Amino acid sequence: MTPELVVQLARRSFEVSLMLSAPLLIFSLVVGLLISVFQAVTSINEATLAFAPKIIAVMIAMIIFFPWMMTYMSDFTREIFSMISTMRR
Repeated sequence: MTPELVVQLARRSFEVSLMLSAPLLIFSLVVGLLISVFQAVTSINEATLAFAPKIIAVMIAMIIFFPWMMTYMSDFTREIFSMISTMRR
């Protein structure tokens, strides 16, 4: 296993992690921003008002993006398994 291969695997792993988490984080960020604006306008400072909608948004994003996430992860897994045959000691 060459150092270049290790760097490539690490880079690709970080890329996959970011791609898989991005839709969930974006949904959470947008909902959090909307709730913060709503709280600032109405002067309501309730902690659950900020927390519960984010959880619901992340669950909805999971439902929407789960097929894409599984396909992306499966492709990455196949890529890793195909690299095993090229690895030599």
